[in-house]
Amino acid sequence: MADSGSVREDSRIVIEDDWPGYSLDLFTYPEHYCGDIESVYIPHGIIMDRTERLARNIMDDLGDHDIVVLCVLKGGYKFCADLVEFIKGLSRNSSKSLLMRVDFIRLKSYLNDQSTEDLHILGGEDLSVLSGKNVLIVEAIVDTGKTMKALLEHVETFRPKMVKVAGLLVKRVPNGLGTPPDYVGFEIPNRFVVGYALDYNEYFRDLNVRHHTPHDVNASHSVWDLRG
Repeated sequence: MADSGSVREDSRIVIEDDWPGYSLDLFTYPEHYCGDIESVYIPHGIIMDRTERLARNIMDDLGDHDIVVLCVLKGGYKFCADLVEFIKGLSRNSSKSLLMRVDFIRLKSYLNDQSTEDLHILGGEDLSVLSGKNVLIVEAIVDTGKTMKALLEHVETFRPKMVKVAGLLVKRVPNGLGTPPDYVGFEIPNRFVVGYALDYNEYFRDLNVRHHTPHDVNASHSVWDLRG
């Protein structure tokens, strides 16, 4: 991404605070979002390349183990689907084999663009299928860490054998809780992004790239930055 990112020792791509994103003139997006999106933060192709790399890391660590992939809806569905497809492709062409089962859980902790103290877990009342299993939680974005901390505590009550977390985006926020995900795509500034299934009050999920608005949006398959 030009000079916008660097790779740290923990192998996450870091997008610096002053990265403005790419001009909208370089991409196509729905006209009804004109005026709402400021820039393309992470193009779709870069997201896909990074997701494939994460899939390889997961195969290296968990290959030959059966795992339950726990997809966090709604924002995580595209990242999870692409990640699972890459893992399946690697499994078909590798000496290692990773048998996967995919389950879904929905978390709600945002009101408009603000993370709230209230966490609602939908579909997680009975996760007994996780008992004794290797679990990979797949989430699109981790910011304060409060939501993930609560989810991990909930999952642990079902006594899984092992729990790993894959997060496409991790925000740099003050007073973040807990440890970062085991597999991280991008570390980004504390901005609101949309696209690639991430939304703002259910809008912008249809974007394929991540855009910046007051933070970031997903248009078509990228991350977009919303206008403030």
